[in-house]
Amino acid sequence: MDNPFKKILHNEELPDVLREKVLNDVAMIKLSIDVADLFVVKYPNAIADLLNGGGSRSSNNIDKEDKKEND
Repeated sequence: MDNPFKKILHNEELPDVLREKVLNDVAMIKLSIDVADLFVVKYPNAIADLLNGGGSRSSNNIDKEDKKEND
């Protein structure tokens, strides 16, 4: 069986229209991933931070503040 990849000419270039379509498709996929990340990950995290008091406080900071209040 012949390897079909050996039939491809290496010095041949794609037409500009096809190249532009491929780059636009890649850009649309990247945009879709960014929008999904915004609404699925970042937006719920922002809402959770707001409902939990605004900032993200680590347990170390909370423990230190509790010790200061008890003293």
